[in-house]
Amino acid sequence: MNLVRFQNSPLFAGLFRDFENEFFNKPEMERGDIPAVNIKEDEKQYVLEMAAPGLKKEDFKINLDNQILTISREVEEKKEEKNENYTRREFWFNSFSRSFTLPETIDFDKIKADYRNGILKITLPKDEKARLTRDIKIQ
Repeated sequence: MNLVRFQNSPLFAGLFRDFENEFFNKPEMERGDIPAVNIKEDEKQYVLEMAAPGLKKEDFKINLDNQILTISREVEEKKEEKNENYTRREFWFNSFSRSFTLPETIDFDKIKADYRNGILKITLPKDEKARLTRDIKIQ
């Protein structure tokens, strides 16, 4: 026996399905609420690049706490317009926060951040002394 989905109102079924997919099932990054991040690794470092065009470097807050790197932004904008017959107020809030757990092999004292052309670039150099790989002899 096969189960078949019953659609009581086929006219509106597609509309509601599209609405549900657009606003409830789509991850925040796909909607554009949270900037996309690329992470590259080579022998000497990790490089984290966050696409955030139109912002200033002062807009970002970067925090490191117990190997957790957090990049955030919180903006509140208020507009007020007064006229003889009316008063109009508009409030706008926009914020995001991304956190990354860093490996122990990072040299935390040498982390650098730079913001150019809409890209926040954070360089995370590896600490040669903290390497966790080595050869072990069998006795």
